[in-house]
Amino acid sequence: MPTPGFSTPTIEYAKVAPLLIVFGVAILSVLVEAFLPRRTRYTAQVILSLAALVAALVSTIGLAGSKLLAAEGAIAVDGFTLFLWGTILVLSIVSLLLVAERSVDGGVTAFAGQAAALPGTEAEREALARRLEQTEVFPLFLFAVGGMLLFPAANDLLMMFVALEVLSLPLYLLCGLARRRRLLSQEAAMKYFLLGAFASAFFLYGMALLYGYAGTVSFTGIAAAIGGKVGVDGLLLGGTALIAVGLLFKIGAAPFHMWTPDVYQGAPTAITAFMAACTKIAAIGALLRLFYVALGAARWDWQPMIWVVAILTMGVGAVLALTQSDIKRMLAYSSIAHAGFLLVGFVGVRNDIGINTSAILFYLAAYGFATVGAFAVVTLVRDASGEATHLSRWVGLGKRAPLVAGVMALFLLAFAGIPLTSGFMGKWAVFSAAWQGGAWPLVVVGVVASVVAAFFYVRVIVLMFFNEPAAEGPTVAVPSMFTSVAVAIGVAATVVLGLMPEPLLQLAARASQLAG
Repeated sequence: MPTPGFSTPTIEYAKVAPLLIVFGVAILSVLVEAFLPRRTRYTAQVILSLAALVAALVSTIGLAGSKLLAAEGAIAVDGFTLFLWGTILVLSIVSLLLVAERSVDGGVTAFAGQAAALPGTEAEREALARRLEQTEVFPLFLFAVGGMLLFPAANDLLMMFVALEVLSLPLYLLCGLARRRRLLSQEAAMKYFLLGAFASAFFLYGMALLYGYAGTVSFTGIAAAIGGKVGVDGLLLGGTALIAVGLLFKIGAAPFHMWTPDVYQGAPTAITAFMAACTKIAAIGALLRLFYVALGAARWDWQPMIWVVAILTMGVGAVLALTQSDIKRMLAYSSIAHAGFLLVGFVGVRNDIGINTSAILFYLAAYGFATVGAFAVVTLVRDASGEATHLSRWVGLGKRAPLVAGVMALFLLAFAGIPLTSGFMGKWAVFSAAWQGGAWPLVVVGVVASVVAAFFYVRVIVLMFFNEPAAEGPTVAVPSMFTSVAVAIGVAATVVLGLMPEPLLQLAARASQLAG
């Protein structure tokens, strides 16, 4: 009997170089953690992580103009992927600066000195006394970034599920590593892990149903199977709905948003900023690729579901944010509302997907910079217990620290969509594209939700600038160059994209077509 031949898979290493760089350095970072002396780990890890992200960004820029299916069709390297890779890498670099910050917390990072030590035990007190630092956060951070890069580039369901788990598992750990308020941080990590596991199970079950329907996990194969059949199929509808649950969970869309406020509040603020910006970008990218490459022919079957989710998400985010008294929880519900605004652009497609996709890409970039900048400011307002996140502690901040309060006000105005900020241009682009696509009822709901949301943003500005500061108010920490650069980048992006959005809009337009 002749032995059947084995066909060696072809991997276009140069085309997936950004992924290889990030994952390769993440593995190297684990070895650094294992073999370098403790006193040198922090410096080595910061340099190594920054170098990896910058090298991956340079490699991404070098791939401009590429459009192919790499790794036997499992990874799509096209303009859409490269735009998202560039955005995620830039925001990851900014987030890494917050992770590496030491000055605002007395010369140590914001992460637990010994993750295995139970809160309140002698082991934890000893770790605090010895000023230990948890530098394992850097390889975990890089693995999460690698998963985020792979997620929107995945061109089959199996690769997308692997990417989902690779980005999620490190985040579950990072959420539970706060140096202060450790019980709250560990509670956040546990909630995120349990609900994330349920969401992954939904995704996996939906993947199995779609495989049963199409006989393949390839997006191209699924699209061909849908195009070749007439009528509605239960496996297709069930699989689409279950996979949607897993992806909508990641972007914090209602009713799958329950984890967002608690996790955003309990996680270390640098990780909250990273999740709020980069995870949403990766998940929206994956949602677009799956639903418009693999499931585009069944659009009229799944669009009503997304319409309902978009309306619910905007309503829940805008209304519940009004009742929040914690700045991080308020920003969490703001993030939920913004997920709803993005879904307006996602479903408002009729003939030209490129118009809506380019609007969404611009919105993601604008929102990401403002989000990281806002959470960076949150890390600076402190009292004896650490970050002063209760809104009552922000009263009169404009008179105590006008520069910090002014920067925060700029980010809040961007979230509200006030003209001359990046947020206004992002909402204008998404709502205009959705209106042209015939989704005008969603645009009306989005405008109403934006008006409601503006109230709680303005409320914080009024608290900061139009009230007298308390006698025992919080202090504003003097950050190192790391946080200063992160805030400066956020401010610059928010202003420039508000005043001169055209270059990024044109870049997003060129990147709007998905390969498949």
